[in-house]
Amino acid sequence: MSVARTVQPGYHRQFAAWAHAGQELAREWPGYLGSGWVRASPESNEWHVMYRFSDVETLRAWDDSHERRWWIDSGGDLMEITRVEHRTGIEGWFDRPGDVSITVPETVVPPRWKQAVGIFLPFFPLSLLSNLLLSPLTAGWPVVLAVLLNVCILTPLMTYLLLPLSMRMLRPWLQKPRRVRAPRT
Repeated sequence: MSVARTVQPGYHRQFAAWAHAGQELAREWPGYLGSGWVRASPESNEWHVMYRFSDVETLRAWDDSHERRWWIDSGGDLMEITRVEHRTGIEGWFDRPGDVSITVPETVVPPRWKQAVGIFLPFFPLSLLSNLLLSPLTAGWPVVLAVLLNVCILTPLMTYLLLPLSMRMLRPWLQKPRRVRAPRT
């Protein structure tokens, strides 16, 4: 869920505190997977508050809860809601770098090599299995069609099943803060 809010000028610090309070409130909610907030630039008044839940039912339960209503009402004077988007996949992967600036200091963005490992771990065995199972069927096919069939099968399995599972299992490692090396003397 992504909710765009226009913050009243001069209330950005209060809004950040309000958004953080909402994160803390949602953190204990069943199905909660994470949240954060971003804005287009440091000068922008539009903030995007995003939160993820494991499924539509738990998201709906959070949206309809008394806790969330209390939290929303408590920030009413700080901003107005300008847009609400429900997302179900990996749409955020296709944002251009620099479109938004992350303003949540406790969010750890894993280095690209860790992200690559998190994708490789489920993709390699699934790809191997798929090739082994499909090769008798596609042996006489043109390579382009054999690969197309493989990709059509693997893409939904990776997107909806294996990548979310992999990221959930690897989260402690992916989210582990980077160690700062002491300068050599």
